[in-house]
Amino acid sequence: QVQLVESGGGLVQTGGSLRLSCAASGLTFSSYALGWFRQAPGKEREFVASINVSGGRTFYGDSVKGRFTISRDNAKNTVYLQMNNLKPEDTAIYYCGARYYGVSASLSDYNYWGQGTQVTVSS
Repeated sequence: QVQLVESGGGLVQTGGSLRLSCAASGLTFSSYALGWFRQAPGKEREFVASINVSGGRTFYGDSVKGRFTISRDNAKNTVYLQMNNLKPEDTAIYYCGARYYGVSASLSDYNYWGQGTQVTVSS
């Protein structure tokens, strides 16, 4: 079956960096667009970043533009989220999602989800 497994979360100070990874199995990875979303306590899950099947097109939520970078390695079936200049408001559980072929910023468009990884940014 399809599995998405996130890793790389943790506790970091304001201004620090983290790199999240999401390893996929059970699907033809190169046929899926990938996205990162996050959910803070008491809030809805929100779009962070997405990348198309080839990695040539990326999209970002307004709150992370210029600080986060999404990338993928189709040979390793892995998508990454490099997070720099982290702020306390970035604290959330980060989820990766896979959507067959077309990139999207809409939560409901994604076919598969990982279990999430916690990111906590201290002030």
